[in-house]
Amino acid sequence: MDQDCTGERELLEAISRITTFSTTSPSDEEQNQPQAEISCQARKENPEKDELQDSNASLSPNSLMTTKELQEYWRNEKRHCRQVKLLFEIPSTRIVEHHLSKYVMYKIIILQTGSFDSNKSVIERRYSDFEKLHRKLLEEFSEEMEDVTFPKKTLTGNFTEEIINERKLAFMDYLRFLYSMKYIRRSKKFIDFLTRPELQEAYGCLRGGQYSKALEILLEVIGLQERLTRGNPVSIVPTLCAIVVCHKDLENPSSAFEYGEKALSCLRVYTSHRYYIPLLETMITLAYELGKDFLSLQEKLEEWKAKKDPVRIFTLKELAVREYVQ
Repeated sequence: MDQDCTGERELLEAISRITTFSTTSPSDEEQNQPQAEISCQARKENPEKDELQDSNASLSPNSLMTTKELQEYWRNEKRHCRQVKLLFEIPSTRIVEHHLSKYVMYKIIILQTGSFDSNKSVIERRYSDFEKLHRKLLEEFSEEMEDVTFPKKTLTGNFTEEIINERKLAFMDYLRFLYSMKYIRRSKKFIDFLTRPELQEAYGCLRGGQYSKALEILLEVIGLQERLTRGNPVSIVPTLCAIVVCHKDLENPSSAFEYGEKALSCLRVYTSHRYYIPLLETMITLAYELGKDFLSLQEKLEEWKAKKDPVRIFTLKELAVREYVQ
């Protein structure tokens, strides 16, 4: 009970400190405008040209979509046009002691701008995790990282309250600065820092048959993944499919079907993706079990098979257990 109260106080304090914080200034907003926003502006300025391009685009799914699918497609397009801002706060730390090691874990709260509680993500990282991220980013973004200061290691005093508080503030500013730069916040290195440890744990649980534990972690991660990779929905397909696998093995077919639909919508124009056919096959099975329309899914599967040479296709579960294998 005390831990719950402490956690609630930490979150409330974190939110009160960051409600007025913005990672980019108005001038930076224009400079760092996402490609999706630029694309939306171009559509407004020259709609006729855009329509012509859409009609000629080889990947355009519009001609094959039902009215309902078209509506959902354009809703997704509009969502991609709006930049999602995330705020980073480090409200607390804890010292971890093992037999041969001792280190500080920093609790990072990631909030979406304008949200209170429903869109928060909470992760923990240690100094060495930040250090690895910094080293990797320097390799790819040396110019952008020129003015970035990183807290140096000290030979003594690493566990004093003064040093821990200094680093807590430094890491908070560090994350905010990285996120303010478009190319860095979209980089795989930055996204992996925020999501990969949890995903590795989740997939480890999945491989061990701990589907409930895996599902719990995956559901916590997917929201953050979606906000970090907006504009690149294909990147979250493996996580969505892992959630499908967990729900299916836990005998929750309706929930499995719900997440399967999300994954299929991400792959609408990427039918050559390695997850597409295994996902279709799983969705056909789920739709049949739930009494839903499986014929349209079956038609897509047959259409794909008619165009492609027969190849070895893994099942959805076989693909999922291969993710994040060291």
